[in-house]
Amino acid sequence: MNNNQRDRSLLLPLILVVSLFFLWGVANNLNDILIGQFKKAFSLSDFASGLVQSAFYLGYFFFAIPAALFMKRRGYKSGVVLGLLLYGVGALLFYPAAEAQEYRYFLFALFVIASGLAFLETSANPLIVAMGNPETAERRLNLAQSFNPLGAISGVLIGKLFILSGVEPTAAELAAMSAAELEQFYAAESRAVQGPYLVLAGVVLFWALMVWLVRFPAVATRSAGEAMSVGSWQDYARLFRNRYFMLGVITQFFYVGAQVCIWSFMIRYGQAALPGAGEKTLADFLIWSLVGFMIGRFVATALMSKVRPARLMAWYAYVNVALCAVAIALPNLVGLLALAGTSFFMSLMFPTIFALSLRGLGEQTKAGASLLVMAIVGGAALTALMGALSDWTSIHVAVVVPLVCFGFIAFFSRFSLRRERAQDALKEA
Repeated sequence: MNNNQRDRSLLLPLILVVSLFFLWGVANNLNDILIGQFKKAFSLSDFASGLVQSAFYLGYFFFAIPAALFMKRRGYKSGVVLGLLLYGVGALLFYPAAEAQEYRYFLFALFVIASGLAFLETSANPLIVAMGNPETAERRLNLAQSFNPLGAISGVLIGKLFILSGVEPTAAELAAMSAAELEQFYAAESRAVQGPYLVLAGVVLFWALMVWLVRFPAVATRSAGEAMSVGSWQDYARLFRNRYFMLGVITQFFYVGAQVCIWSFMIRYGQAALPGAGEKTLADFLIWSLVGFMIGRFVATALMSKVRPARLMAWYAYVNVALCAVAIALPNLVGLLALAGTSFFMSLMFPTIFALSLRGLGEQTKAGASLLVMAIVGGAALTALMGALSDWTSIHVAVVVPLVCFGFIAFFSRFSLRRERAQDALKEA
């Protein structure tokens, strides 16, 4: 088989795998709509509505290493198929959850979806790298990752158009409703998620069938062996004694927490900052914030050719501390725009923290990567904390949670920069 024939044989498998980046972006950011929707449909506090993200990111936390172990034994393709099946089943569970009108059933469905996404995210990146010419691996991976923010934007658009009803009765209007009217209102809001999630389940399960039927290259189907090793217990023991690496894991915890907090509560912040603005209008702020995040990735990539990544991340973290401070001090349109603006400067943080933390780990890199993936449990813990703080004070005061997170990221960035300078000095000596 010549190179052209080989490239054509890889085209369909590559399209199927690249699409995974889009599909998990949809699921992740539909949650930002669900928080507001469930708060209305179940009369939840901010803490209780924030449990949407807690259930979701706990799924990632518990299944990151099992997913890697499964693919070590069964190969990448099997991991992708299983991940899509779990994703699809979780989306299907939204239908009975809405019929029962039980919030806890929705939380379980989200946990199942996230367990599937843990398999997809653990497999997709190395699979893109493995399928094709090693010399063009980075180009393929960057192309694939560009579909993730497109999926995120699509998720919010789906929620805005097909889940949010625009019906937002005040407390007085709710009090004036009869018991039958209240039951009808809550049932309608709860069932608004059924159609979109049934369609999503259909698309995802069809994609699982396609992946299963399409012939993939041997690297995707054979046991991943040592290439997918998540590390030995000795590796983990060494990593826990590596203070710089563990600082990176903690920083990743705070970063994911900040990102999820801001996107989860942006509509909620807007409802307090702009009384009378409808939920559909406020969803537009979230959409444009995600557009800024996507643009920010390209800008940061260009700037990194001239500025050290650690230095650039420090600047971005300082800007986000300032923007969060504005959102706290000015809970109006200015504050909402400041909160939305943080997305542009968040764009480089996850991959930069990831890369800086793994630098120089050698044989412990695979074990380190699995711990950094597990650090996304920050999205579960800190979103619940921000919701609780909002209930105790107000939503704009609760923005102090992401503010502190960005402050910690700035500290890690400066620490990394000093470490790099020290290493450069040793090389020159």
